[in-house]
Amino acid sequence: MERFMRTRCFLGDKKFTLLQQAMITIVGIGAVGGYAAEGLARAGIGRLRLVDFDTIQPSNINRQILALENTIGQAKVAVAKERINLINPKCKVDALQLFAADETLNEILSPAPDILIDAIDSLNPKVQLLVGAHERKITTFSSMGAALRTDPTKIRTDDIMASNHCPLAKHVRNRLRRRGIEGGIHCIYSTERVEFNYRGPEKSKQPASPYENRGRRRNVLGSLPTITGIFGLTLANEVILHLTKNV
Repeated sequence: MERFMRTRCFLGDKKFTLLQQAMITIVGIGAVGGYAAEGLARAGIGRLRLVDFDTIQPSNINRQILALENTIGQAKVAVAKERINLINPKCKVDALQLFAADETLNEILSPAPDILIDAIDSLNPKVQLLVGAHERKITTFSSMGAALRTDPTKIRTDDIMASNHCPLAKHVRNRLRRRGIEGGIHCIYSTERVEFNYRGPEKSKQPASPYENRGRRRNVLGSLPTITGIFGLTLANEVILHLTKNV
């Protein structure tokens, strides 16, 4: 197709066919996951499963590619599916408005994707998802903390156990080790040192999500659309390279 002519020209027919045949699951379609989905859709990935329990709020507009005046209040996965269909009508999109937790992992991870992208920013669901994917031997790329960062040159990719200077990654590593996991999960993180300055939990005037009571309410952390976007596009790039590396 003409819309993917430059991707096919760059990768070659065999590698591009692998993208068209691949199924990628993305959990968390927010500031990072939305850009990851965008990059993969524009690369020609053939099937995407998008998982997020939340709806779009006005506070999302500063950093989330799906957040527009006319999408406020809509389910993120529904908006993402519509956008991807406009990018590539042949891409099969599964939109699951689910909260990631132990009891929903079978639905989220069945059938097993070729690659899982974890873009959750809440600690407990994140760890549960990573443990479940590791137990199922699913190749996983996970985003660590992108908020409060300003320096794109300090963004790194590595095994999660080799990550450093990221407070979220430290907590995730500790919890994974308690579950007997010592590596094997790819991650993107920043080595930039940050100072946390918390405000109270974020409140919205929009209608509550039906899943709002799941998990702890998150504190507000400042973030730039540039850094969170780079995190998401880097995840997409890593997935593309991983799918085509042995051809």
